[in-house]
Amino acid sequence: MPRYIEPQEAISTPPVQLVRTTTHRQLPILNASHHPQTSPITPTKPTTFTMASEKKPSLGSAMVIGGCGFLGHHVVRLLLRDYTTTSISVIDLRCTRNRRPESDGVKYYEADITDADKLISVFSEARPDVVNVDGTAAVIKACQTTGVKALVYTSSASVMSDNKSDLINADERWPTVRGENQTEYYSETKVCDTMVLYHMINIYRQGRTGVQVGNNNNLFDFTYVENVAHGHLLAARALLLTSQSSTIPLDHERVDGEAFLVTNDSPVYFWDFCRAIWAAAGSPLGTDHVRVLPRGVGMVLGFLSECFFAAIGKPPTFNRQRIVYSCMTRYYDISKAKKRLGYKPLISLDEGVRRSVKWTLEQEKVNAEKK
Repeated sequence: MPRYIEPQEAISTPPVQLVRTTTHRQLPILNASHHPQTSPITPTKPTTFTMASEKKPSLGSAMVIGGCGFLGHHVVRLLLRDYTTTSISVIDLRCTRNRRPESDGVKYYEADITDADKLISVFSEARPDVVNVDGTAAVIKACQTTGVKALVYTSSASVMSDNKSDLINADERWPTVRGENQTEYYSETKVCDTMVLYHMINIYRQGRTGVQVGNNNNLFDFTYVENVAHGHLLAARALLLTSQSSTIPLDHERVDGEAFLVTNDSPVYFWDFCRAIWAAAGSPLGTDHVRVLPRGVGMVLGFLSECFFAAIGKPPTFNRQRIVYSCMTRYYDISKAKKRLGYKPLISLDEGVRRSVKWTLEQEKVNAEKK
């Protein structure tokens, strides 16, 4: 019987294998990944890795929990494009957005993932072999009850950060930050993440690209969403192969019960990334107009902003945490995912920036037409 191991401790023999993939923030560009020698963003040819020329691997019956959400619907799209499946099903609280056309054959179920009885009912009907989830103990119970072979759990690399200290080439051995020391749990930041690109584009539109806080020597990781979805499905495939194997993998080969960091493998200087977004949005400016604001001065201004907005009873639009964040070093080592899952980004960071800005501007037009 396959064993299930929780991220931190072993649990006795339920019929589920679990791998945890860890990303850093999910938005049209997702934060997360890699090595200090990487240079800032430059115009490079996008990665063209594809499975189209190879036999598509099989995942059997696949289920994506949250498959109508931002990351989830990309997972569904890659399942249809890069894998063979006997069926694809989606569970979400509401299944009205990001739905595939009926011709794709994806089956949608509306359910609350905290409702174990409802989940067991849906699982019994869909009979998935593989489940991808950003979920709860109720999902694990449903997997165990209905004989699911593999469960891929989505976490966030934010759990490794206290949002004050630098993360330099951090990997899966880094301790997680919990309780009152953790100010940025994924569930608390998911909504604001989807607004980051809009905020960056608005800075350009408002003519505020001429101020840089800090000396821009802090490397940061950003990850394109399709690469995150790709990592999830590689993990699912590896789990299925493990469940079908008659031999137990060596410790340095195993994927069940393991955490994996998935990123774009291209850390970039923070303000160079911001300027890449502004350039993709139409900015013709380079760096000649930029004034550097020392971090200490930024912290003072952030504090004054907090005091002012507290006095008028509104949340601050500019605060000290933003200053800290823009001056932090925060990049990751994804060697484990590359070695054990065979992961490499499908889309380069440059191409991800271009696609993400294009998507954001198109969404603005669609929303404006609806008004």
